[in-house]
Amino acid sequence: MADLNRLHPPAFHAVENIHLAEAKKVSLANGIPVYLLDAGTQEITRIEFIFRAGIRHQSQSLVCSGVNDMLDEGTHTRNAEVIAEELDFYGAFIETETEYDNASFTLFSLNKHLPSTLPVINDIIRNASFPEEEFGIYLTNKKQKFVVDCDKVSTLARRRFNELLFGKHHAYGTFTKLEDFDVLTRESLIEFHKNNYTADRCTIIVSGKIPENLISLLDQFFGDAKWKKVSEPSDEKLPTPISDPQRVHTIEKVGAIQSAIRVGRVLFNKHHEDYLGMQVLNTVLGGYFGSRLMANIREDKGYTYGIGSGLVSMYDGGYFFISTEVGVDVTNATLKEIYFEIDKLQHELVGDDELELVRNYLIGVFLRSTDGPFAIGDRLKGILGYGLGYEYYDRYVNTIRTITPEKLRDLARRYLQKEDLIELVAGGRK
Repeated sequence: MADLNRLHPPAFHAVENIHLAEAKKVSLANGIPVYLLDAGTQEITRIEFIFRAGIRHQSQSLVCSGVNDMLDEGTHTRNAEVIAEELDFYGAFIETETEYDNASFTLFSLNKHLPSTLPVINDIIRNASFPEEEFGIYLTNKKQKFVVDCDKVSTLARRRFNELLFGKHHAYGTFTKLEDFDVLTRESLIEFHKNNYTADRCTIIVSGKIPENLISLLDQFFGDAKWKKVSEPSDEKLPTPISDPQRVHTIEKVGAIQSAIRVGRVLFNKHHEDYLGMQVLNTVLGGYFGSRLMANIREDKGYTYGIGSGLVSMYDGGYFFISTEVGVDVTNATLKEIYFEIDKLQHELVGDDELELVRNYLIGVFLRSTDGPFAIGDRLKGILGYGLGYEYYDRYVNTIRTITPEKLRDLARRYLQKEDLIELVAGGRK
């Protein structure tokens, strides 16, 4: 064995091929699609139940999140304490997530205990009762947290920004108001659950070291024909967003010492031909710690602890945003530097060294995001609802490797024109 010379670093090699393990698709007896990612080494499995029950499907605010948050608060045969004790006894735990398009309920369990944990999950998902007392406690706690959060400029900016982008009547633009808590009822949660947490609105993604009997277990508890819709919720395509015609907006907060800044615009989702290129451009501008916004506004000017930009993709749209919090006294100066960096991208080509750094960073992030079966499951979830295949990630990696400075400049000119960007400041301007 050759001696290791620690005076010389190992040779650098570019990643040539990225192979993403593909899921096997099967169906339960009642038609629920199940995607299996058998790529684990430990005897643990993650089972994610994804329902078309996101914010876009609710008829009133708070219903979607209320249902998903309260699923494990009790069923007709188990109360919250019993549910928690059973799952804890078997070393299992659950996670919930509510998004614009979907809501998910996820079980993490040791394989040997799946015959014991899956019946509990079946009871939670299908027989949630939303007990009156627990509902009252949940609503009170949620309202108190909302009141506290509304005193923060970051919350004020986040809530208002989406409305400016999409319009207050658009499902992606609505936000919770204090009075919404006073009209939310337990009956509305029960109705939403009955209509949306059904077999025909469910997809299951399983990742980990999958046991041989898993499909039969899933069929036993979730594959029966009785678990079906009661009525037909709307899955129609959402209307075209109507962004606010006024470009500059301010939410004044008396006594604020900080301002929250949001700059952005409605764009497109993962189906658009320029989405992947915009991911690279976004990274150059504000998508990582070495970005231009960070180098200028944090490192050089010292206006903020952090500033970033991002692309958000939803099933029927998407948007670009820049976000930061700064002292009120440097708010206008920060906005000036933001537009300076955007203008620079529109008129000067990104240098080869900077672009190579961004390429390596994005490839590295992608590799980390595919490390392990659960991460691969997340990558599958990221394309499944859009009707995209694994070739999407091949195109993503190819775009990172081949995009040119000229293409980045053209994208900046096309999509980041100042007159197209909505600017919101919550706090104050100086």
